[in-house]
Amino acid sequence: MNPQPAPTAASEFPPGLHNAFWFAAFNALSFQIVLASPMILYAKSLGASATVLGVIAGMMPLLVIFQIPAASHINRIGYRRFVLGGWSTRVAFIFAIAFVPVLGGVLDTNNRLSLLLALLFCFNLSRGISSCAWLPWITLLVPGDLRGRYLVRDAAVQNVASFITFLVAALSLAGETRPWQFSLLFGFSALMGAVSLMFLKRIPDVPTPKEDVSKTTGVPWLAMIKHPPFFKLLRAVVGWSVAYGGITAFTVAFLKTQCGMPEGEILLLSSVSFLGGVSSLWLLGHRLDLLGSKPVLGFVCGAWLLVLTGWVLLAGKLVAVNIAFVLVLQFFMGLLAALASMASSRLAMAVVPAMGRNHFFAIYSVVANVTLGLAPIAWGLLIDLVGQRAPHWLGLEWNRYALFFTGAAVAFAVTLGLSRRLDEPKAVSMEALLHDILIQSPQRFWLRFWPRD
Repeated sequence: MNPQPAPTAASEFPPGLHNAFWFAAFNALSFQIVLASPMILYAKSLGASATVLGVIAGMMPLLVIFQIPAASHINRIGYRRFVLGGWSTRVAFIFAIAFVPVLGGVLDTNNRLSLLLALLFCFNLSRGISSCAWLPWITLLVPGDLRGRYLVRDAAVQNVASFITFLVAALSLAGETRPWQFSLLFGFSALMGAVSLMFLKRIPDVPTPKEDVSKTTGVPWLAMIKHPPFFKLLRAVVGWSVAYGGITAFTVAFLKTQCGMPEGEILLLSSVSFLGGVSSLWLLGHRLDLLGSKPVLGFVCGAWLLVLTGWVLLAGKLVAVNIAFVLVLQFFMGLLAALASMASSRLAMAVVPAMGRNHFFAIYSVVANVTLGLAPIAWGLLIDLVGQRAPHWLGLEWNRYALFFTGAAVAFAVTLGLSRRLDEPKAVSMEALLHDILIQSPQRFWLRFWPRD
C-alpha cells in the first residue's frame, strides 16, 4: 500500500502553539521527579515494599477516574482555565512534598512514608481531574493533518527535558544519599512546575463546543463505549496498560534490590530511555500522519517482546548484568513507550466523534489510566507473594522479577493481537511500516554519506 501524500504546505500550526512545547518541557522537568524513578528511590529509602511501590506508580493513572464527573464541567469553565486550575494546585502539593525528607527529626520513617503517600494522593487527584480537558483542547487547536507531527514533536521535547531531569537527579543523589538531597530535588521539581504554568497561560484557548447531550437524559456512557472503532481502541489500550504498568517502577526496584546499584547510577541508566524517546522524532517524523497509528502499535508490541526477553535473561541470571546491555534495553524501552503514546493518542483523536468529544476522551483516559494504575499494584502483589522463592527451569532462575517480566511479555503478546484488529481505514500494514523504516529510510540516510563523483 502506498503512503498517503504529505500534508499540504498550507497546513500550519496555529500561532502561539510553541508555548505548548515550552509547557511540555518544563512540565517534564517537574513531573519526572515526582512520578518516576526519583520518587520510587526515595520511597524505597523509607522501606517501601513492592506493593507500596506499585501503589505509588499506580496512583497517578488510577485517579484519572475523576475525569468522568469532571468532563461535564469543561464547557462551562473553558479548556485553558480548567487545566490551569488543576496544574496550579498540583504544583502547590509538590512544594509540600519537598519538606517531607527533612522531617526526620519530627516524624519516623513510617510516618514520613504515610505523609508522602497522602501528598502524592492530593497531587495526583488535582492532576487527574484537570487533565480531562487537555486532549479535547489539543484536538480542537491542532489541525487534523498535523496532529501526528505535533505529537511527535511534543514527545521529543518531553524526552529531552526528561533526560535532563534524570541527569540533574543523578547528580543530586550521587554518592551516599541523604534526606536533604531528596528535598532539594523535589524543590527543583516544584520550581519547574511553577515555570511551566507561565507557558500554559500563553497557549491559545479555543471556544468550547455546545454539547447536544441533554442534562435530563444524562450521558450515554455505555453507548459511547460500544461505538465499534472506539471499543476496539479501548481493548488495545487496556492490554497495553496491563503490559506496561509497573515496568518502569520494577526495573528500578530490580536494579536496586537484585543488582545492588546505587541511586545515582540507576538514574543515569534510566535517563537513556529518554534518548530513546527523542529518537522517535527521527524514526517517525511526519510518517505517523502518513502511515497511521495501527501499524505503529503493532510494531511496538512485537518489539516489546524482544526487550522483555532481555530483562528475563538478566533477572533469570542466564546473562550477567552489565551496563552496556542495560543501556540498550533502557534505550528501546523509551523509544517504544514514546511510539505507543503518540500512536494511541493520535488514533483516539481520529476515532472519537465530534459529538460528546469531552466525554469520549474522559472514557478513553479513565479506561487507560485506571488499568495502568491497577496493573503495577497487581504486579507488586505478585512480586511480594513470590518473595524469595526462585526455582530453576530451562536454565533460568524463576525469581520474582523473572516472573514479572515474563508476565508482562505475555500481556504484550495479547495486545499485539488486539492492535491488529483496530479500525483505521487509511493506515498501511505493519509490513509496509517496517519496509519504510528499515529499508527505505536508512537507505536514504546512508546515501547522504556515499561518495559522489
